[in-house]
Amino acid sequence: MSRSASGVDAGRRVRSALPHLLAAAGMALIGTAVAASSLLTTFPYAGGQALRYGVAAAILLPLARRAAPGTRRPGAGDLVRLALLAATGMVGFNLAILAALRTAEPAVPGVLVACSPVVFALAGPLLARTRPGARPVAAAVLVVAGAAVVQGLGRSDAAGLGYSLLALLGEVAFSAQAAPLLPRLGARRVAGYGCAFAAVEALLVGLVTDGAGVLRVPTPVEAAGLAWLALPVTVLAFLGWYTALPRLGAARATLYSGLTPLVAAALAPLLGTGRLGPGQAVGALLVAAGLVLGLTTRRRAAPSGPAAPPPTGP
Repeated sequence: MSRSASGVDAGRRVRSALPHLLAAAGMALIGTAVAASSLLTTFPYAGGQALRYGVAAAILLPLARRAAPGTRRPGAGDLVRLALLAATGMVGFNLAILAALRTAEPAVPGVLVACSPVVFALAGPLLARTRPGARPVAAAVLVVAGAAVVQGLGRSDAAGLGYSLLALLGEVAFSAQAAPLLPRLGARRVAGYGCAFAAVEALLVGLVTDGAGVLRVPTPVEAAGLAWLALPVTVLAFLGWYTALPRLGAARATLYSGLTPLVAAALAPLLGTGRLGPGQAVGALLVAAGLVLGLTTRRRAAPSGPAAPPPTGP
């Protein structure tokens, strides 16, 4: 084989692996949100989310001016969908998690949110009036089982369970509502406009719940937590996720959400909030098995997203 041919093959392998790397990195970064949020326990919650998304939007919107060729600026209908995406998949998701944690152990919303791969594996084929494939469903179940083993099942009352289910819907909306927009607008515009809407919506929620106390000057430690949430967890993770989503399809991409609880569990000993043990090792193996099963296929057809037209974070 000539050097030019081998170079072409190597380039194809890199291009083929890139969406997987971006999806994995995005979900891994979202897993670090727990560590950053632990620095913000006394900061106004809605105001912190408004700052996080506002800073991210200030970075992403200028980048959106140089969006990929073939994309366009959002129209009126796109803006409505982006506002709904922000309300459900960003602000709503975070508020649902917060409400769930009032009466539920953290594992409860964590495990339910990790069920998003199963939702996509089942919903896409059912919406297309076809039978869900055994392989994608089995892969999604393995990923969810691994997340459950890592986090434990936890205890909850009915309210905590209900809010956890709303968080799962928000997690699904984060990908499902973005999927039809990404081919037209591109990842930068979807992430940038979504964060801009989320900042405004979070601020409005904060004005209702906290009044004039919705914002205050953060301490240096709180500023570090907000900066981490805004930059790696939002800017980098959202760009990576929304770049990978249309290339992998939502059913395959959301399998990488199993990495989020693994990263959070790995950071727990450093924060003094947990320890690593056999359960975490078994859970990691189950997630890895689900990824291998779901991301390897015997056919070479391009992947399809289950919500195509058509994944938390948090």
